[in-house]
Amino acid sequence: MNRYNVIVVGGGHAGCEAAAAAANLGSSTLLITMDMTKFAQMSCNPAMGGVAKGQIVREIDALGGYSGLVSDYSAIQFRMLNKSKGPAMWSPRTQNDRQLFTIKWRELLEQTPNLDFWQDSVTKLIVKNNKVTGVETSLGLKFESDTVILTSGTFMNGLIHVGEQMIGGGRMGEKASTGITAQLESLGFESGRMKTGTPPRIDGSSLDYSKMEKQLGDISPQPFSFLSSNTLRDQLPCHITYTNPIVHDIIGSSIEQSPLFNGQINSVGPRYCPSVEDKVHRFADKDRHQIFVEPEGWNTKEVYVNGFSTSLPLEVQKKAIREIQGFENVKFYRPGYAIEYDYFPPTQLSLSLETKLIEGLFFAGQINGTTGYEEAASQGIIAGINAHQKSISKQSLILSRKDAYIGVLIDDLITKGTEEPYRMFTSRAEYRINLRHMTADERLTPLSHKLGLASKARVKKLNRKLEGKKLYLQLLKRTSITTNQANPILSSVNSKPIDQSVKAETLLTRPNINSNHIDLMIPDMNSKCQAENISADAIELAEIEIKYSGYITRENEQAEKMLNLDRMKISTQFDFNRLSALSNESKEKLTRIHPENLGQASRIPGVKPSDISILMVAIQTNVSHETS
Repeated sequence: MNRYNVIVVGGGHAGCEAAAAAANLGSSTLLITMDMTKFAQMSCNPAMGGVAKGQIVREIDALGGYSGLVSDYSAIQFRMLNKSKGPAMWSPRTQNDRQLFTIKWRELLEQTPNLDFWQDSVTKLIVKNNKVTGVETSLGLKFESDTVILTSGTFMNGLIHVGEQMIGGGRMGEKASTGITAQLESLGFESGRMKTGTPPRIDGSSLDYSKMEKQLGDISPQPFSFLSSNTLRDQLPCHITYTNPIVHDIIGSSIEQSPLFNGQINSVGPRYCPSVEDKVHRFADKDRHQIFVEPEGWNTKEVYVNGFSTSLPLEVQKKAIREIQGFENVKFYRPGYAIEYDYFPPTQLSLSLETKLIEGLFFAGQINGTTGYEEAASQGIIAGINAHQKSISKQSLILSRKDAYIGVLIDDLITKGTEEPYRMFTSRAEYRINLRHMTADERLTPLSHKLGLASKARVKKLNRKLEGKKLYLQLLKRTSITTNQANPILSSVNSKPIDQSVKAETLLTRPNINSNHIDLMIPDMNSKCQAENISADAIELAEIEIKYSGYITRENEQAEKMLNLDRMKISTQFDFNRLSALSNESKEKLTRIHPENLGQASRIPGVKPSDISILMVAIQTNVSHETS
């Protein structure tokens, strides 16, 4: 029997990041997956990032993960979303070559030291005395380990729906994984069912793009990874078209044939990525819905029809989609479908993503009720880090809500649970000004480097950027701008003129003035920055810091207050039922979730502020559960 420090079950986005993190930290790691040609397969849309998701990819990269590097390598288009809003909302997104994405992941994984692979299906966990000690595969092979990370995606008892047809599978054409759910339930875990879906894949050469709006990438694309230096030179366009009343009538008249509406599917799907039949039903007042036509790669005609996720019968799908402008003569590669799968409510986990019932067992990805590659990958890297830490008896890495979107994601899952597929949004992060995508390395790389994951190269590059920011801020503070230099530029952007010389820093606080305007006012500013080796990233950091300093300070003050609650730890043995002053609802929820600290307790839905005050007094006065 082979023995490892960490075994990762599943080769999706969560599994790949988990395996890479554990192995790079020095753990002997085994990645078991059913198909080694589909590492981090883009099962749905061929894209990474987007609103809040782009921040997560940057954070994974800052920690030393691979998602950003792979996204850059396989990108066919880059766009910075929400650029018209404040920097807290800016979100990077890449359109990707689906095949290149998987190929690059395999290449990086195979180059990772300490990482072995086995192509097989895990059918059983080996558990002794409430501690996981390994896994058993469908071939009857047993592998021993200190820790196991389950990243099952949509494969656990996966069931695919196309109209009334039901096919067992984790993805179209791939078999489901069975056995683990029943075993976990027998060990005391609570399970549930969730649903997701995907649109049809079609032949792009059968489309009439002249009838659609062209959507180009950014003129100056940025890489995802803080280590990447090359940006996209060529980009492929996406296109936009719309559904219409005829499409809606076809779908509406066939809606009883949809598994979502005829009772065939009872599980809950993602609220923020509904099927086209769900959109037509829920938003009957809308006469059209946007459709994004996304290429699948450089050298393929295959196209992803974003916005037309459906599980209607194939003939209905064809009839409806051919009424969309540009799709009149469309040829299908495969139908859209819905898929149901097992998940385990994440309140059964600790903040490290280790299960509370079985020591050494970690869950990451869609098994925890999330949706999206980025959400899965972020859980994977944290589970990989903490499984390694567990195997060497070291403290877990716990990211707070102030540290990262990843911290918000995990805290939401563990504290609040989820009854529908969880998706990250900027609105979920109360400290989103501090969690800007461009500060991910500043926030997380030092933490990761201390653990031994983020490389010296990352730290060196970060230090150069931070030194550049410091030098640029100093340059702005000591450089004066005269009225003759400033006023023509200020007038051109309808900004109030100055009547005396001011420091460059003062002008940059104005909302309609940016660093490019400062360059125009001070002819030698560019040469000074070049002489000091100040990068464009450093200048952007400094500019935002100046403009948003008041908001940043306020967020930091609020975060510090919350961190004071987070520092008040709650013993795993604490008996909430012995505190008679607590409401019954709070007792029930606190006992079920058993928060690790007072801050987490305060974020549990239904726990009242008055109950937190009672709990705080109990902790501060060291009232034990025997005497409460």
